[in-house]
Amino acid sequence: MGTKNLDRVKILSIFLTLLSVNLYCQNSEKSKPTSLTIAYTALSSGIVEIYQGSTEGRPIIKSTNENGGYVAWSPNGKRIAFYAKYDKKKTWSIHTMNSDGTNRKRLTHVKNKWDNAPDWSPDGTKIVFAREYKGSKGIWQYEIWIMNSDGSEQTQIKSLKGSNPFFTPDGRIVFSQEFEDKSSAISIADVDGENIIRLTNNKGAKEWHPDVSPDGKQIAFMSDRDGNFEIYVMDIDGSNQKRLTYNDFRDSMPSWSPDGSQLIFHTRMGENRDVHMMNTDGSSVKKIISNGGQAAWLKIANGHLTK
Repeated sequence: MGTKNLDRVKILSIFLTLLSVNLYCQNSEKSKPTSLTIAYTALSSGIVEIYQGSTEGRPIIKSTNENGGYVAWSPNGKRIAFYAKYDKKKTWSIHTMNSDGTNRKRLTHVKNKWDNAPDWSPDGTKIVFAREYKGSKGIWQYEIWIMNSDGSEQTQIKSLKGSNPFFTPDGRIVFSQEFEDKSSAISIADVDGENIIRLTNNKGAKEWHPDVSPDGKQIAFMSDRDGNFEIYVMDIDGSNQKRLTYNDFRDSMPSWSPDGSQLIFHTRMGENRDVHMMNTDGSSVKKIISNGGQAAWLKIANGHLTK
């Protein structure tokens, strides 16, 4: 065999070796289980807890020792926003704390108002939240407010009448828009309340708790448009609406995984209230947390807490 042929064989051998190593690494990476870091409310105690682990194997659950609900992660995973109740549950207030439960701060203090469903802006400097209360005529009022993450400069976004506000990656707000007939729809608007666009339109339906995928392309939400609360997904412009769950019990409060491939959601069947996980096409549903709810998936890289 000539020298040139030997060189070709060597080059081909090296190429095949590198190709096999690359494919092995890719397959190994694909085979790694999805990591989970989830903050949720333990329903038996009302304490915010952190669930860490993977889709396979035993999870680690640690308590923050703080009562609260509607938890939301800061973008870097270091802090959590949530609401807690006062005055025999007549007053709900927004708080923040470190992910280990330390450095708790109460941010809102308005009596006889229900401040809830906080969410952080993409840069972590703002928190948007819902405020609900009965007006002077006994009619429920639904407002959306925004403030700095330290609680300063609290301002109502007056054109937005609704609940469950959630920031998109580009800084807009998706929310559940409330109407006088007690129905609701998922809508999107600029952070100043301008350019409101209604994304769902199902007469008489209640549609709540929108959560935007990490890439900003889709919205998961809950709706009773078919007679029972189920989980749905749609594109960010309202197109391609698809029902994901088909149960006789209530499915609610979806939250996306960091890579956008899975959703967690809260189920309520009689006295059983648990957190389930599924793929974003509705397949592979399984329970991951018993007696828990209002869960939010940490969306930073790999789903791990930042130290």
